[in-house]
Amino acid sequence: MISHKLSIAPMLDWTDRHCRYLYRLMSKHTVLYTEMVTTGAILHGKGNYLAYNEQEHPLVLQLGGSDVHAMTECAKIAEQHGYDEVNINVGCPSDRVQNGRFGACLMAEPELVAECVASMQNATNIPVTVKSRIGIDDLDSYEFLQQFLTTVSAAGCQHFIVHARKAWLSGLSPKQNRDIPPLDYHRVYQLKRDFSQLAISINGGISSYAQTHEHLQYIDGVMIGREIYQNPYLLAHADNEIWQADVEVKTRQKLINEMASYIDQHVASGGRAWHVARHMLGLCNGLAGAKQFRRYLSENANGKNVGGEVLQQAFAKVLQLNPEVESI
Repeated sequence: MISHKLSIAPMLDWTDRHCRYLYRLMSKHTVLYTEMVTTGAILHGKGNYLAYNEQEHPLVLQLGGSDVHAMTECAKIAEQHGYDEVNINVGCPSDRVQNGRFGACLMAEPELVAECVASMQNATNIPVTVKSRIGIDDLDSYEFLQQFLTTVSAAGCQHFIVHARKAWLSGLSPKQNRDIPPLDYHRVYQLKRDFSQLAISINGGISSYAQTHEHLQYIDGVMIGREIYQNPYLLAHADNEIWQADVEVKTRQKLINEMASYIDQHVASGGRAWHVARHMLGLCNGLAGAKQFRRYLSENANGKNVGGEVLQQAFAKVLQLNPEVESI
């Protein structure tokens, strides 16, 4: 099993392979997750939804579904593709996901989740994990959450990632479900005390390494989502801050150079620079010229004949206002 001391949350429309490549350039150890991919997309879709760059490992496929046979087939396909783990989405509250009978609504069906875990685990040699909420709707007691973990862990799941908010399946949008239900970190800590044999990671509202270290006193892993996406350069310090790796922190200038080359390769294969550059809008946050950097990319990275030079040109706006070139 890979260590999940720090991981980046699966975020729909955000953590695609280009985003993950950027993240891996900054941290060798942080665990990366795909966007949620449905079983239908994998088994019947026309696109290659499992494509990734080899540099992305350790990499987890997050899977959305509830049909045991389909989930098992997809787990086998994920293993064949070289994924390090498969994670079952039992936390997304959107209507579309509920209509497909997966996501957070599955918390009300722990026996079905357990059946999926057991079948997937029996058919593969990679770990199957579960990402859930602390509850849904009026099923939000600690006893309910405890019973969910008891049932699913008995089927072979050894690692649970728990978003420390409950989800309202009706009345709140997915965005509101990320902010409005109150956080209850202590409930997740209690899970670790009661299920000491399991690996428990926490997710929700975490925005700094100081908070990460605080959580790691009580549980096994921390998952950060939006903060990393909005301020990606934070991840450049992860290997030293969390993994005590004692490595040289990559400068933004070096990242820009490496990602410019990556964009050129993507464009040469028929892609657009914007597919990659959109994930880098927050790279210079906190520096003079960050606004100009974002604006230049937004206005110039979507053209047909644009390559990696667009990153260099955008970063030049920052360099003009920051004399300490080598340190940023």
